Order: sequence, then C-alpha cells, then structure tokens
Amino acid sequence: MKIDFNRPMHIYFIGIGGANMSSLASILLDKGFTVSGSDAVKSDNTLRLEGEGASVFYGQTEPHVTGSEDIVVYNAAIKADNPDMVAANNTGITLMTRAEFLGELMRNYGTPIGVSGTHGKTSTTNMISEILMAAGLDPTLSLGGILPSINSTARDGGRDYFVFEACEYTNSFLSFFPRIEVILNIEEDHLDFFKDLADIRNSFRLFAGRLPGDGVLVINGDIADLKEIVGDFTGKVLTFGFDKGFDYWADDITFDAAGHPSFTCHERLTGLSYPVKLSLSGRHNVSNSLSAIAVARELGLAPETISAALSKASGAKRRFEFRGEFNGVKVIDDFAHHPTEIEATVKAAGNLPHRELWIAFQPHTYTRTKAFLKDFARVLSKADHLVLADVYPAREKDIYGCNSSNLYEEIKKLGTDIHYIKDFDEIERFLKQNCTTGDLLITMGAGNIVNIADRLTAK
Repeated sequence: MKIDFNRPMHIYFIGIGGANMSSLASILLDKGFTVSGSDAVKSDNTLRLEGEGASVFYGQTEPHVTGSEDIVVYNAAIKADNPDMVAANNTGITLMTRAEFLGELMRNYGTPIGVSGTHGKTSTTNMISEILMAAGLDPTLSLGGILPSINSTARDGGRDYFVFEACEYTNSFLSFFPRIEVILNIEEDHLDFFKDLADIRNSFRLFAGRLPGDGVLVINGDIADLKEIVGDFTGKVLTFGFDKGFDYWADDITFDAAGHPSFTCHERLTGLSYPVKLSLSGRHNVSNSLSAIAVARELGLAPETISAALSKASGAKRRFEFRGEFNGVKVIDDFAHHPTEIEATVKAAGNLPHRELWIAFQPHTYTRTKAFLKDFARVLSKADHLVLADVYPAREKDIYGCNSSNLYEEIKKLGTDIHYIKDFDEIERFLKQNCTTGDLLITMGAGNIVNIADRLTAK
C-alpha cells in the first residue's frame, strides 16, 4: 500500500516503543497521520509518543486493533500469536513489516540516504544527520538511537533528504529505496538468521543493487573482495578508509585527553586535504566519519561546514557515553555487543587516562554468545577486571546450549579476573566495593546493563 503524505491514514504499530518504530511514528504524527500502537511496557519512547498524540496500549495480552486502522506495522520480534497480529489477520487489515513500511515511506523523499554495516550504523547516521542539519538542508531523520542534539530518534524535516539506518537483519534493507548508500563493514553477525558470512555478503550485494543507475555507493575500501559486493552497480562508487588509494582517507590521527580523535582528511579525486576533529571516541569513528564526509561532499557541502559540524556532533546515546562518576570512578556506557565492537571500545578506552579498566558485560542473545564464544573471551579478557551478567535474551530462549556460564569458563581459562554475578543489585554492590578511585568502568551490552550505570552515578 502506498504511503502518501498528502493522504494521512491511521497507522497501528505493534512494538511502537522500539527505537526505529517510534521514530517512524513520530514522523507520521508530524504529518497529520493518526497513530496508535502497543508495547509490552512503558518507556521513554512510548511516553514521548503519547505526548505527541499517539494512543499507546500496554501489556500486549489482548488485542487493541479494532479494524478502523489502514495499516498495521510489526517488526521481526513480533510473533504470529501476538493478539494484535491475530486481530489484524482476522479483520483483513493490510499488514506490513517495519522494513516494508519504511521502504514505502522513503518514496516521499527526493534523496533517501541509507547507512548499513555490521557495526557503526547509529553513530554514522547521527554524524550525517548533524552535518546536514548544520548545513541547513532540513533533513528528515529516522535513527536507531537518540540523537542528543534533538533528544529524539526522529526529526520531521523537509522532503529533499531522508536519513535512515539500513539494518541487514532479516534482510530488512532489501525493502528500501535509497539513492545514496553507505556500507561501513561486513562481518558475521545475526547468525540466527544468516547461514554464514557468504550469506551476509550476498545480502549486502543485493542491497547495493537496489541503487538506481544515478545513485551513489559509499563503501569501506577494506572490505574483502569489494567488487563482489559492488556487483553490477554502474553508478558512482566512493571508497573510504586509511589507505592512500581510497577516495577518502585519513592520516595524522591523534587523540586528546578525552579520547577524541583529530586527523587530516584527504580526497583523492579533488586533491583537497583538511583537518577534522571529532567529539566521538575511537579510531573506528574516524573511519565512520570518513563515510559521513563522503556523503556530505557528494551533496555539495564545503569541507569547512562538514568539519565544524563533526567537531560538535556528540554521537548517539549508549555509544561510549560518559554517564558520570562514583567514588572517583568514571563510568562509560556502551552498546557494544559483538566482539569487533567490544575490541573497538576497549581500544577507545585506552586513549583515556585511568588506573585500571573494569567492564560489566551483559551478552546479547544466546545465538550470538554461542557463535562468538571464543572471540568474546579474547576481547573481554583485555580488561583488567570483568563482571559478567546473564545473557539478555531479547527474542530468544535458553535452548542453544550456551549462556553466560560457558562464557565465564572461556574467559577464566585466559587468566582474567572475572566475576559472574546474575543479580543486578549484587553487581552494583560488588562494583561499589571493588572499584578504586581513578579506575574506569564500562557497562557494556545491548540489553539493560545501562541500568547499572544509571544507578551507580545517580546523584
């Protein structure tokens, strides 16, 4: 069904409180659509949507779809026996996945810009968003995390530019219609859906193939067998990374006392070189920012405008986010839940002055824990002290023969000081008793481990 901003409809979201779902709901409310939906519990997102005019139902134990809705939207976590799903099927209302709905929504915009990759999507999407807003291009935004400068996951802007995250899970991004694509990296992940790395690479190749002939593909030049991913796309391809042969590359990288990098960005095609300073941490964000620079330059923005915006862009919440201190211990919270992300976060922590590094880690999903067990052990063992929580199951049940107990044993073999504590209250007490002034604590994971950071730093 076509989504036409000139013909507002009634849209119902199952799981309306999710980051991506709530951002779409916000955009529709601003366009005059009637929006309702359900979620398991109240959250900042659902309360914000209620304040914006949405009707939100809690519990998901009974149906709230009435038959008056035009479209019911659901995401990958919603099961077929969800009461609203059953009601929508029984009443014959049009059902669309979140990805399908987002794909139709972006047809209303002149230049949809999709950011994909195994890691770094949210940080990069936010950087592009900050650059376009600073340049006065009035972008519409659908983000995977809260952008601090707007304190939201969404922004209803003009009809020229639409910036969004393009996630590969369940092949969601194959429902999208971008004119500019970013591919940050391609690694094994979501192996509860994909067969292997070859399967994942094929999906990214298909994603690149969704670009029109006059589209632009911005892609990490270090991705193996790059031509295979580019496939038959004949439009403009721009590479980025740390190699002088790439279209956008960086050198002269230094870090300030807060761990924020400065570097020189070089453009192969124009011969231009200019300084860039980031307000985000880590060498990995230098790479991410190069892709954002490439997108902005393709839109005709000046290097000075881009650099000024990047120097102020603070990134998304839960991405190496300073939360405060307790007993002289600095607390960082980070969303990292894949070995590559954890390794990047630990390296970023190395650029901050501290005595010893503590990590309180909550694994995310049993399938990911099982698939990367030894890799998790390897990267987490780089901390001086590790506190391990139970797996955050998300959509899964503990039926895969691998959980936090197995990860604990793997890490213990490596000689790391590790403590497996199941109860969050006990984790909080343990950290208060054992962290010492000058230490750095990172609460890490894609689940609710952030609650510990909040409680430790509560004034």
